[in-house]
Amino acid sequence: MFCWAGVSYTTLQGAAQADDVTVEVLRRKRWLVSEPRPMTNNRASLESVEDLPGVLDDSEADNSSQIEEDTDHNYYTSKTYSPNDPMSKELWVNIDQMDKEKVKIHGILSNTHRQAARVNLSFDFPFYGHFLREITVATGGFIYTGDVVHRMLTATQYIAPLMANFDPSLSRNSTVIYFDNGTALVVQWDHVHLQDSYSLGSFTFQATLHSDGRIIFAYKEVPIQITKISSVNHPVKVGLSDAFVVVHRIQQIPNVRRKTIYEYHRVELLKNKITNSTAVEMMPLPTCLQFTSCSTCIAAEINFNCSWCHRLNRCSSGFDRHRQDWVDNSCPDETKDNTCDISTTQFQSSTAASVTKATTRNKAATEADSTQTTSHAPTSAPTEDDTKIALHLKDNGAAAAESTAERDTHPLHTGLILGMLLLMLVMMAVVLVTVYIYHHPSSAAGIFFIERRPSRWPAMKFRRGSGYPAYAEVEPVGQEKEGFIESEQC
Repeated sequence: MFCWAGVSYTTLQGAAQADDVTVEVLRRKRWLVSEPRPMTNNRASLESVEDLPGVLDDSEADNSSQIEEDTDHNYYTSKTYSPNDPMSKELWVNIDQMDKEKVKIHGILSNTHRQAARVNLSFDFPFYGHFLREITVATGGFIYTGDVVHRMLTATQYIAPLMANFDPSLSRNSTVIYFDNGTALVVQWDHVHLQDSYSLGSFTFQATLHSDGRIIFAYKEVPIQITKISSVNHPVKVGLSDAFVVVHRIQQIPNVRRKTIYEYHRVELLKNKITNSTAVEMMPLPTCLQFTSCSTCIAAEINFNCSWCHRLNRCSSGFDRHRQDWVDNSCPDETKDNTCDISTTQFQSSTAASVTKATTRNKAATEADSTQTTSHAPTSAPTEDDTKIALHLKDNGAAAAESTAERDTHPLHTGLILGMLLLMLVMMAVVLVTVYIYHHPSSAAGIFFIERRPSRWPAMKFRRGSGYPAYAEVEPVGQEKEGFIESEQC
């Protein structure tokens, strides 16, 4: 887990935190530009991502600068309203005039620091094309939207009207309020103070999530410029972010999974435009996920190159929260043809090709594992692409090892089964012979065992009085005890 990814938060309720997994946040390198570069489609954006060589942490970036991929606004378009614009007042939701039964003041969040609580929505809220019915409200001026609940909530997957080190417990007037009317959710941070700068004054702002996907940031009180808020103890962000999660196993530790979170898009708004009585409205743009048929998916003319995966019956650009399913089902290979006409023969050949490719990968993974045991640790940090390749190699290597183990244990299981069958046959034969002798005592087998019955065996008595235990023969063979008559064969 990278320390730069965020600060630690504790979730009060809802889903348990993922303490049994390791959560890493890997972000592609951020290029700072003064003006947005025109980009015709998302394919160019994805190709440029592959060329980004490394990761740049938040401490190396200027908070007042804007990021290239954010200014493109592939997922949202935003508009900022100044204090003199009538829309600023219109976008502010006066919670005091709302239904008191639906307005809820969160008692714990209003009296704690760096805490978060799950809130259920009464409607489906589309976020980056994904529908959400549950969010996590944090005291630090943001909403966490991820499914995997962990401590580094400030890293990615957030809706942040003003993420900062707010501490509602410093003042009795500080509250965290939310209101759901069935078509919109309003979350308001009311008169909250910065923990390390209480004397600067209180902040009052809110975020409104609409059922049509619109997101409104409205600001009532902002005592200082946001660019002057310290980010030493807590990140300072204004905007949106989303990511996908990759789950993979750790071979050295059984029954333990590691979840790696990849941020695929972020929107950072200009902080110097946010003052008292300002507002920002963000409108969602069409995404590939909204198309439910192959024909509409391929024919879509939006900011993304949409492809249809027949195995999943899903339209995607390849970068969304379902990224792992897209890759595991070989959708990138299937979508190269970019056609809806797929016959059974083609599908079977594609499946056979996938199986052949998986076998080749397993062999390569086995060779890679054997080579890795004798190689030295790398001296440079792996890139994002290297990390993805390593994850697949680990999974394939584990599968190859399991297959080898099954082949080794197969003869052992066969021998054990044959031995048990042989033992059962011997026991059944003994039982049958005993029953036969019991019902036919005059037979040759019956007489054979009668002559050799225990009464004719030499008796042994323990000799007393000696200095050590010993046994002595008392009766010789051929003599009968008194009261018994030795029978002769007829």
